[in-house]
Amino acid sequence: MSRSIIRRAIQIGLLFGVIATSLSAIGMVQAFNERDIISGVLTFGQVLLFSTAIIAGYAAYRPDENPKAGSALASGLIAGIMTALPLVGLIILWAIWPDIRDALVNVTDGLIEILTFGLGTGVGSVVLIGVMAIMGLIGAAFHLLPERIERPILVGVFTTILIGLFADIFRNILQGFTPRTVLRVFFGTAGIKPLTAIIVFAVSAGLSAWWSARGREQYRQRFTAAGQQSPRSRRIVRVLLVLLILALPWILGIYLTNIVDQVGLFILMGLGLNIVVGYAGLLDLGYVAFFAIGAYMMGLLTSTGDLGLGLSFWIALPVSLMAAATAGILLGIPVLRMRGDYLAIVTLGFGEIIRVLVASDLLKSIIGGAQGIIKIGRPSILGLPLFQGQQAQQHFYYLILAGVVLAIFVSSRLRDSKLGRQWMALREDEDVAEAMGINLVKTKLLAFSIGAAFGGLAGGIFASRLNSIFPNSFALLISINVLSLIIVGGIGSIPGVILGALVLVGLPELLSEFNQYRLLIYGAVLVAMMILRPEGLWPSPIRKRELHAAADDSEIAAREGPMHEQVHDLM
Repeated sequence: MSRSIIRRAIQIGLLFGVIATSLSAIGMVQAFNERDIISGVLTFGQVLLFSTAIIAGYAAYRPDENPKAGSALASGLIAGIMTALPLVGLIILWAIWPDIRDALVNVTDGLIEILTFGLGTGVGSVVLIGVMAIMGLIGAAFHLLPERIERPILVGVFTTILIGLFADIFRNILQGFTPRTVLRVFFGTAGIKPLTAIIVFAVSAGLSAWWSARGREQYRQRFTAAGQQSPRSRRIVRVLLVLLILALPWILGIYLTNIVDQVGLFILMGLGLNIVVGYAGLLDLGYVAFFAIGAYMMGLLTSTGDLGLGLSFWIALPVSLMAAATAGILLGIPVLRMRGDYLAIVTLGFGEIIRVLVASDLLKSIIGGAQGIIKIGRPSILGLPLFQGQQAQQHFYYLILAGVVLAIFVSSRLRDSKLGRQWMALREDEDVAEAMGINLVKTKLLAFSIGAAFGGLAGGIFASRLNSIFPNSFALLISINVLSLIIVGGIGSIPGVILGALVLVGLPELLSEFNQYRLLIYGAVLVAMMILRPEGLWPSPIRKRELHAAADDSEIAAREGPMHEQVHDLM
């Protein structure tokens, strides 16, 4: 094994060792250790800790450097050992420094017990090095597996971890349909039973292997045949999907439906901002302002308190939507000639102005100031109070769903229309778009107003759902969250917005006990996405082609060298 391979393994191992030590020192490992994946066998904290060594072992080996299995396993072994050394250093520091918690408050006896497996400082450190070395070997071994074996194993492991992580949620959903004796067989007090883990791994890995070998081709053939012969099968699938979506709140229960409602509101805002950012390419960092305008307009029109008019929700909702759309036009007029960073700064300032105004005493007599607006009206249908009581969130689900369906319909029709093509031309190059005869003023204002209208719609439903609103609900972080879910899901992609909201809004809500680490994980996900998959989880076909075309051009330029660039410049 060459020195370069050993050096790389040591560097990668120490890097991930520092990451593992940092995660331990800030308390993530101990906090995540409270949730079991496999009851009595594996915790979420152990998964977090061991995964650093597995990734280090995988990253330490480059197949193009040396294809020998011995070198691969040796590099993984070295990387795993190096990953353990900073952790051992933390254990030793805890043993010799009695006041370590004055500097590192999260380095507790509980954390050291996790790192040493409860075996004491000396023996536990040795065991930790051995376990991390094995994890490094496992990571390197994945390079030696054929893809037909590697993929099913990874799918099986991730599926097992995912089901174990959300075992409580699955148990609560199944509780109404399955006898408790059956649930006890598969679920522990926390996490899943070892037998369940084996079954889940075997089934998911088997399905993945079958799909890779035969299932994908069979599906394509059947789908093509069904499309050529009759659309009946597709209609059946669509009807079943619609029925499942309609029955979802009664399957999930009140708590999970509440989370789905929050995700739905972010989807609605994401679809609106996607028009501005994804279609027209106008970077808007103050989108929360339109959300706030819609919410406050709903509050002022429907509240039965001192500040409200007591109007019907159904009258106030279109007014909230139009108020937000008007605000979008007012924002768009002064920024018509601005681009890129300058546009982002102006929109950011607009959002902060709205936030400061609603929280200040200047408009307290009108919109309540820091006390907000209470007793906001809720919708009623034919005089029936369907949106009251314990099942209100389940009923609001259908209202939010209707708003999301409307936004998807409008977004998809606009995307394929003449206006949508004008937005895309504007996104590519404003000067060329103007030279082609596109009216930039009208095109930009339409993007701002339509995108803002969806934000106002979400704000109006949000205010009615909570029955009250306060200024702290409209912080800058809302705009950042909406923009982030568009980027993670896929800029310009409607399915990407939905997937991004599920990942960045739904998952953190399901893991609310780890809320203190939410922004840290958030940032790590964004960095990883920008490096590994910049087009997003579900990119639009146009965006995907653009990114890959740019990458291909860069590769060609790199191969042809600087002489090609000089010739290109002369031409």
